[in-house]
Amino acid sequence: MNLPVSTFCDACRDRAVWSRTLRIGLPVGLVQVAINQGDAWLAGAITAGVVAKSLLSPAVSCAIAFSAAASIRRSSSA
Repeated sequence: MNLPVSTFCDACRDRAVWSRTLRIGLPVGLVQVAINQGDAWLAGAITAGVVAKSLLSPAVSCAIAFSAAASIRRSSSA
């Protein structure tokens, strides 16, 4: 998917895109953290790698959700 810069900037300013991003991406990312790093957190085996993965999982999910929301915005405005 290749979004033009102006479309991306418009999507960044759209409150509905951010709302959809957080509503979809954040819960999915947190579930991924629970599944993938939950055992390390529960065992107390917390390392820099576990913390980094725990922060990156929701960020990646939100980025994917943002891209999808921006595409939906683009499709509905066209």
